[in-house]
Amino acid sequence: MTKFDQAMHLAAVCVALLILAPPAMAQSRELAARPPAAASKTAHQLVLQVNSNESATMTLALNNATNVDQYYKERGEKIEIEIVTFGPGLHMLRDDTSPVKDRIKAIAEKSPAISFKACGNTQENMGKAENKAIPLVAQATVVKSGVVRLMELQERGWTYIRP
Repeated sequence: MTKFDQAMHLAAVCVALLILAPPAMAQSRELAARPPAAASKTAHQLVLQVNSNESATMTLALNNATNVDQYYKERGEKIEIEIVTFGPGLHMLRDDTSPVKDRIKAIAEKSPAISFKACGNTQENMGKAENKAIPLVAQATVVKSGVVRLMELQERGWTYIRP
């Protein structure tokens, strides 16, 4: 092959790339923007742990939950989110001490995909220590053990986050 033939071959390859590359790149961008088919059939599942009586931690957990919920809603994908509280974190769901109870109410009304679980063991122990019944916000559901709930959800494949 002469140098002229090599140059012509190289020119032909460059022209072919210029013609074929833009449609191929557009197709790859379109595929990247489209949600995966499997994702629309199966819900994403996220569990957030709150075991701190710090309002910043509670707020961060609520921010994480609402951001994830919004992200998947915008993509047209299903999401399930549980915020599980135990130990000092139970204050998040206590009707008498929660610094975020108004926000929990608003989130529950707006986002049915987000649920709130309260550790029954912690509620019982706080009741004994304070010598009174521990009231929870109306949006909370009691589970026997918050830690066991976290374990069971992780064993079922849920994504675990501790803000």
